[in-house]
Amino acid sequence: MRAIYRRVASALLVAVALCALLAPRIAPYPYDTQFRDSPAAPPGRQFLMGTDDIGRDRLSRLIYATRISVILAPAAALVSIALALLISSVGGRAIGGLITICLSLPWIFLFIILRAELPLNTGPAESILLTFGLMGVAGWAWPARVFAASIAQMKQSGWLLQARAAGISGWRIGLVQAWPHLRSVAWAQFCMLAPNYILLEASLGLLGLGVSDPVPSWGNLLQDLQRPDVVKANPWVLAPLGLLMLVMISLEALQPSRELAL
Repeated sequence: MRAIYRRVASALLVAVALCALLAPRIAPYPYDTQFRDSPAAPPGRQFLMGTDDIGRDRLSRLIYATRISVILAPAAALVSIALALLISSVGGRAIGGLITICLSLPWIFLFIILRAELPLNTGPAESILLTFGLMGVAGWAWPARVFAASIAQMKQSGWLLQARAAGISGWRIGLVQAWPHLRSVAWAQFCMLAPNYILLEASLGLLGLGVSDPVPSWGNLLQDLQRPDVVKANPWVLAPLGLLMLVMISLEALQPSRELAL
């Protein structure tokens, strides 16, 4: 049963990723096209999910928003993994203390504060870079703790002592011998960070601190949920939330063992 669950989750994620990559081809309209004669239109033949308050097709915006959230959140996770590997490889008590301090902070709230301190009137492209770039830079501490523990354990292994005795350079040891041991750990950390960043972007979008309009993301599309009258009159605005929940459930089904993630 678990294997079937994972296959269904994998198929769903592949379908969502394909929709994100092919957004310009499969979306009925560009995400910023306004149909001024059809504001807040209900679902129909022309607009399958209706339009928003200024006449933009909701289905097209949802498809384009998927491209932003599903592709850039994993990219930010890769940045965090790369920084964590670089910092944890330095080793030393100072690095260990820095990781401990960073982990003791409420980093999600700290991230929101940092994002709020940055310019909020930036253009759409700049807001995308700020949102996901800050995620990648600020989220290094958790994977760094795991990498530091794994590296400390490897330093006591016999194969590493033999490699050093043979005069093999540190870079070669790291790339050829140490990286295969860390690869599964890195994958586990990536699988943990990517869904967290998707949720974080959605939270920032709800607060108006994420990707700015007119570029759609799951976060700024969820802002309609703060208006109960709109949700009651237009239940199709719940579609971004439903898609977000499906993706998060699918990602949870594909999570590796907890021993690698913690």
